[in-house]
Formats: sequence, C-alpha cells, structure tokens
Amino acid sequence: MNDRVDTPTPKTVHLALQGGGAHGAFTWGVLDALLLDGRLQFAGISGTSAGALNAVALAHGWARAQDEGDDPAEGARASLANLWAKVMEMGSLGEGPARLGRLMMGVLPGALTRVSPYLANPLDHNPLRSLIEREIDFDRLARLKSPRVFVAATDVETGRAEIFSGKRLTAQAVMASCCLPQLFQAPVINGRRYWDGGYSANPALGPLVELGETRDILLVQINPLKRSDSAISEAQITDRINDLTFNASLIAQMRTIALINELVAHCVAREGLQPIHMHRIDGGASLADMPASSKVTPQRATLEKLFELGQDSAKRWLKRHQASVGEKSSINLQRDYGDALKLAFEAADNDAAELSGDDADTPLARFLWSPEEQARAADAASAAVAQAVRAAAQGSDGRPAPDARADASTAAPT
Repeated sequence: MNDRVDTPTPKTVHLALQGGGAHGAFTWGVLDALLLDGRLQFAGISGTSAGALNAVALAHGWARAQDEGDDPAEGARASLANLWAKVMEMGSLGEGPARLGRLMMGVLPGALTRVSPYLANPLDHNPLRSLIEREIDFDRLARLKSPRVFVAATDVETGRAEIFSGKRLTAQAVMASCCLPQLFQAPVINGRRYWDGGYSANPALGPLVELGETRDILLVQINPLKRSDSAISEAQITDRINDLTFNASLIAQMRTIALINELVAHCVAREGLQPIHMHRIDGGASLADMPASSKVTPQRATLEKLFELGQDSAKRWLKRHQASVGEKSSINLQRDYGDALKLAFEAADNDAAELSGDDADTPLARFLWSPEEQARAADAASAAVAQAVRAAAQGSDGRPAPDARADASTAAPT
C-alpha cells in the first residue's frame, strides 16, 4: 500500500550518508520515512561505508522501478528493506553477527585483531561482496541520471579520498568504501588499493556541492559529536576514539562550508558563489548512548530498533525543519562543528530545536557542551585534521608528493 504524502512540488536536496556499521540501519529508517513522506526529492546521494550500502540500495530500487514504470520511491523503499533483510539473515548464520558487522565498518579496528588479514584471510573471503553483487545492478545505476550516487574510499598510498560514480561505481568500489584494513584485504581498483572511506570522507560533501541542482544538503549522521561519559574505561576510550576518527573529515568539511557561508554573508566571496544550506538528521542521545561495539552486532532486534529510531527521527525533522529547505540551514555550523577561522566552538544556546539531537524528550543538558569539553573536542578534531593533511601531502616514501594539491572532485568545497 502506498501511503506517501501527495505533494505536487517536492523540494530538492542532496543526501549525505555517514558510515557506522550496523548503525546504518538507523539511516535505512531515515530514508524509508523520507521516501514515504514524499516532500523531498534527491538530486545526489553521497555515501561512505554503510552509507554507501544504503546509497546504492536506494538508487538501485529507484532505477529499477523507474525503468519498469512503477513508483520509484516505493521501489527504493523495497530495495532498502530487501538489503537489510539479507543482512539480518547473514547475521544469524555461520560465524554469527560479529563477522558481518565487521564487514560493514564497525569499531576502531585496532581492538579487533592483531593478525594481518593477508595471513588470517588469504583467500579474501567476504560474503558481503557476494550479497552486493547479487542484489545491486550496477550497470543500471550507471545509466541513472537522477539521483546521482557518489561513494568514497581512501587511497592507501596517498591517504586521499577517491570518489566513485557512474561507470566507476562497482561492487568493488562499494567494498573499498567498507574495507576495514585490519580485517580485510584492500580492494584493488585499476592497480590502486583502497581502505574504508571513513578515514578520508565520511561522507564526501564536495561532489554534492559541485553537482549543483540544489544548495541544500541533508546529512544523516551516525557517529555522535559528543558523548556524556568521561572516557576513562577501555571501552569508553575506544568509543570516543572511534567517534573522533570517523568524524574528523566531516568536521573539516563542515568548517569549510561555514567559511564559505560567512564569506558570502559578508559579500567577500567570488561572484556567483551562494550559501550552502546544511541540514542534519541524527539519533541524538539514543545513538550516543549506544557503544561503538554495537556497530559490529547486527542482530535482528537491534537493527529493527535502529530502523524505527531512524523513522521517528526523520519524522521529527520533517515536522520541525522541512520548511527550511530551500531557504536556510537548519543547523548551526559554527556551534556544532567549530568556527572555520578560529577552529573553536561557540557557546551553545538554549534552543532545543537547534541542538544536535532531534529527540525533544531528551533533557536539554544532555546536549550542552561545557567550555572544557568544547576546547578538548576542538583541539582533538583540529589535530586529527592536521594529521590527515600531513599524510595526504606525503608520498609512500614519506617525502612530499610531486603534486600535493587536493583533487577538486574529492576535496571539501572551496
């Protein structure tokens, strides 16, 4: 039954889907609710790791239904549901949920194994690859004009993000985006090896800005910007390192967008440059309270709960912020991701609707950062960004690469 809202003039947005292992079921719920609602249409979808899986599943279902004369949104919902049903089936077989979760990018890999995957898994067995090859028609995706799909992976040699789209978007590219290097051999594409895209672009926003068609980008964020615990125990430390590592590239891109918007607002940007409207759906405290280890346990009950949480979060966002699309950003970039010039956080205000989580029932204090927390988070994120920049500027021998300039197709917009 088709229960979608009948809207004659849907607003156009780009989707940016962050990776987060089994927590990608939250994104599945968000996408299902947006497709069912029908008030938004998608021009571009950028996904990394689990976000890449969701991106190609949505686009596959959309393209197939469109070719067959059916409702594309319903086709996309069915494709997403089918993919996650297969994930749940795989999680209940063989070696159990943990192995499958690792395939889909989970906790920071240092705690998972001390044996090289080239020794532990010499045949490079990866059941997720077989699932993707069987369920996704990449030839059909290559012909799809809208929405355009972009998948990010990290070049092992340079540390730079590589974006796969169009005919270059294959099952191997998706597996590259999902590859945790301590668990699986690096997929090789045209002679180059790739690791998880979360290290360099989680997700990549540059391709969406360059694509045009709309100035609005809706981010589905899985990795929390903050946690309420003090990160003292081994598990808490691992969780926080995981968050900082896989949010670092996003924070850098968000700071760049904040700078662009500030330049436009002060009329000092180049002619023709327009502000970028950023929006975000996340699970707020509900996801922040889940340990990173839950990303590697795709049990049916957990995935179904995350799916429902995603649906509810999307519905709340639509109720509060859908009217902002096409008009303005619905998040405060300077406050949530740090000032692009000062690399520091502004003090949070008391507007519950503007806080990082969308859960109105969560106490306001859960989302407020103390000045000490703001300073520590800003310093940690800045250090991570600086380290990534240094790595990208060096070749495999440790010396500066002949051309250390960022690839315009993968860097944050400038």
